[in-house]
Amino acid sequence: MKKVRFAESQIAKFLKEFESGIDAQVLCREYGLSKATFYNCRKKYAGMDSSQLKRLKESEEENRKLKQIV
Repeated sequence: MKKVRFAESQIAKFLKEFESGIDAQVLCREYGLSKATFYNCRKKYAGMDSSQLKRLKESEEENRKLKQIV
């Protein structure tokens, strides 16, 4: 099965919808993600907006590249 990556804006969107009261199962079905992925994103990105998510992902990518160099 192909691994799906979600953009920062998508992650922020479905987390905001969850915070507004929409059920997690409904969101998972609507966006096509597993419950585990949803709850991992919620744990990692809770309370962040899309600009903060983008900056965090850029930092993680930079760290990954630096670790490969070393």
